[in-house]
Amino acid sequence: MSEPLVLIPGLSCTAALYSPQWPVLAPGRQIVVADHARDETLAAIARRVLAVAPERFALCGLSMGGYAAFEIMRQAPERVTRLALLDTSAKPATPETNAPREQMIDLAGKGAFDNVTTLLWQRLVAPARLTDEPLRLLVRQMAEDIGADGFVRQQRAIMGRPDSRPGLGAINVPVLVLVGEEDLITPPGEAQEMAAGIGANARLVTVPACGHLSTIEAPEQVTRELLAWLGD
Repeated sequence: MSEPLVLIPGLSCTAALYSPQWPVLAPGRQIVVADHARDETLAAIARRVLAVAPERFALCGLSMGGYAAFEIMRQAPERVTRLALLDTSAKPATPETNAPREQMIDLAGKGAFDNVTTLLWQRLVAPARLTDEPLRLLVRQMAEDIGADGFVRQQRAIMGRPDSRPGLGAINVPVLVLVGEEDLITPPGEAQEMAAGIGANARLVTVPACGHLSTIEAPEQVTRELLAWLGD
């Protein structure tokens, strides 16, 4: 039996975010997908994950999932055997980054969650994928499954995230830092900063012609990188 794996999806994303990787990673391995839409703080999300996770596990998070992964590393670093940070950032929330999130929360509260998902789509994938209708429908379905209330809770959690950069050097497990070359939300420079802060334990991978949702935009390459990270 391979080491267990905990997956944390991004904002308004479900387990379907990792659906292309599942058939390859799941055989012979316990996989737990985080329930990350019920709490308004990263600390509470991390506690919920840790309560159901195996005693020791590999940990992978994309975007918001990366923010939650950093919180798990703060709460229980001894339980994490390796870490994958996909299209995410170690930087804290700021008034500047929180302002558009407040606007989206306001729209969702006014019953315009459809408008929110439409606006987000414009920044979630590489420009060449904006006309990819199956991809758009998958992203939309995930958002509908999370729902407006879950989205608001997730945004509140993201808006309260601390600066994870001071703790990067203390991470002493194998780390995959992966980013889409055309990621507009957490661009390659932020991945480079994380990898540099972690040091020799980190392997940085930039995926060409890929935006923020690397697992479903470039599924074959991301799956290969995850297999290498897991040592499979």
